[in-house]
Amino acid sequence: MPEGHTVHRLAHAFAELFGGHRLAVSSPQGRFADGAALLDGRALVGTEAHGKQLFLAFAGRGRLTAPGQHPPLAGPGERLPAAVPLAAAAVDQDAVEGEPRWLRVHLGLYGSWTFDGDGSFRAPHAIGAPRRRVAEEEVAVRPPGVPAASDGVWSPPAPRGAVRVRLLGEHGVADLTGPTACEVVTAQEKAAVQARLGPDPLRADGDPEAFVRAVRATRRPVGELLMDQAVLAGVGNIYRAEALYRARLHPLRAGRDVPAPRLRAMWADLRELMADGVATGRIVTTRPEHRNHLGEAGDVAVVPDDDDRWYVYHRSGRPCLVCGAKVAEAEMAGRRVFWCPRCQRAPRA
Repeated sequence: MPEGHTVHRLAHAFAELFGGHRLAVSSPQGRFADGAALLDGRALVGTEAHGKQLFLAFAGRGRLTAPGQHPPLAGPGERLPAAVPLAAAAVDQDAVEGEPRWLRVHLGLYGSWTFDGDGSFRAPHAIGAPRRRVAEEEVAVRPPGVPAASDGVWSPPAPRGAVRVRLLGEHGVADLTGPTACEVVTAQEKAAVQARLGPDPLRADGDPEAFVRAVRATRRPVGELLMDQAVLAGVGNIYRAEALYRARLHPLRAGRDVPAPRLRAMWADLRELMADGVATGRIVTTRPEHRNHLGEAGDVAVVPDDDDRWYVYHRSGRPCLVCGAKVAEAEMAGRRVFWCPRCQRAPRA
């Protein structure tokens, strides 16, 4: 399942690729036909990510005046805005009919967005077109800016697979397949969804103290709490395992037994790691001094390979990159959890 940094990255990508543009919205699969009809012909006027939830705002039917602008992606350690605002000039507000409608998407385990477009359809700070999400990676379908047709004129490709929703602009297209949730919601319904979510480290309104209070209020294992989206929004299995390792906390330690300063430090660490994931499109949690492979000049590589970009995730039975002990693995609340038994001491019975 894509983690929170992916959804924030998608929010910025949609703002860059489609912000301020009127879109043709359809449901090639047919399951979202009614929802697509509500959005068809409207302009994308805002995007927002909260945890693993993506929200795309479509204006009431109004007169489009100019594409909007939005802030650049945050760098490592920087907070992202709660939403990606597009310029107010994107839509003639005097001509808008009704409140914006929101498309809510949760990718779940199998959902993905596929992008395609012409030479002007680029997202240098996001996922870039044409690209496809595969699990936690972004894989180029072909080099950005290459026309799809042999005559040099771009035309949208035929939908591939069960495309739940297609967003089509003048210069590009985005296809959604396999989501857990895809629905049109009002502002009030959107707020109700967000009220059920915990704080998101990537949002400007993310509250670390709310996270600390939620963890310390229960005896539930901290490894379970980090995956509870009502406690902490956006963290998935990779960030859960890696944040616990970097904090030297065993997954089974009771939440109420974790000191508040350690939880605040974990929040700050997650915010930095996830912001880096937004900026780069990769989850990398190891520090350079803990990486095994060497770069061309014999120095420890700045960009780790798949063997040493994580400390414990999917490394069960292999030596810890720091102490050499074999990484352990177990099931916790239906998901696999990983830890180093030496670096992350088990709590006393």
